[in-house]
Amino acid sequence: MSYLNKSIIHILVLFLWLGFGISKLSAQKIDTIIHINGNVLKGDLKKLVYGVVTWKMDGMGTINFEEPKIQTIISKKTFEIKMDDGKYYFASFDSSATDRKVYLTMADKSLLVNIEDIVQVYPIKNSFWSRMSGNFSLGANYSKASNVATISFSGNLDYRKRSSYFNLTWDTNDTYQGDTLSSSKSDISFAWQRALAKGWSTDVAVTAAQNTELGTKLRLGLNLLGIKDIVYNDWNRLYTGAGANISQETGYDNANMTNDLAGLLVVYWKIYKLTAPKIWLDSNISYLPYLTSDDRYRINFNLNPSVSIFSDNFKIGVVFYYNYDSQPTSNEAENDDYGLNLQFTYKLH
Repeated sequence: MSYLNKSIIHILVLFLWLGFGISKLSAQKIDTIIHINGNVLKGDLKKLVYGVVTWKMDGMGTINFEEPKIQTIISKKTFEIKMDDGKYYFASFDSSATDRKVYLTMADKSLLVNIEDIVQVYPIKNSFWSRMSGNFSLGANYSKASNVATISFSGNLDYRKRSSYFNLTWDTNDTYQGDTLSSSKSDISFAWQRALAKGWSTDVAVTAAQNTELGTKLRLGLNLLGIKDIVYNDWNRLYTGAGANISQETGYDNANMTNDLAGLLVVYWKIYKLTAPKIWLDSNISYLPYLTSDDRYRINFNLNPSVSIFSDNFKIGVVFYYNYDSQPTSNEAENDDYGLNLQFTYKLH
């Protein structure tokens, strides 16, 4: 197992240990949602994101249902609420006499809004564990004829605070021929993102990467980005960012480290169909033109369609990645690398 793969596992174990150690396993069931059919649900509003409410109630446990099923919401707790025009409010909920409208109650005012205009809701005074969410994915492929096996492990953990959140992501793909590791691709990133006004946010990320196919033994990086939501509604989110990347890189055939500065352009697109069968499609592409190296640039593309199985917490899908480097650090390395894996995913919270 490579050093970077071990680092991913160590950081993941530490993150989970902190979460379980600090968490409070009980929460007050003080929220009310009135369904469009008139049913009254008493429980705990965990979050509303991508058009789906996560709701915990006695007896039934945690359930999910679509935002169009909500008539109104009542809660005295304080939530971070994002609207489809990019505005943020820190408010509680109160019912209104108008169908599919709700009051956002703040210290100095109340604001009547359409429920369909709310794109994101998170409680802001909750335990460490309840602020966390994430996904864990495992995939494998094997060919008896070539005696080649590929094992992939990826995922993410998110921790939310008022107006900001922390995000840990990892992705490792190891290929074995017999009992020998023939190629390895690993990426890990720890990012901090802070929400600003009108759909803008800032993003700072520390990254590490390894790719034997591209000749990269270790690449450490710092990304500084400004991000803007282009579209964010109950079926898709499209956002883009621009900034800079600072990196330090070591190749397999060169012990010397190189320090580089590059521009960074990213586009993310998430599509979700949240009626059965529930479907997700996550994709992103990044372009890094180097400012310290003539004519060098890198392109990274990821595509991950998946569908729910058994329950909302389990998904099956495929992961496709493509990486291109016009001038790899190692002289004998390839310019591009790509892969396709079948993965099973467990969704935390």
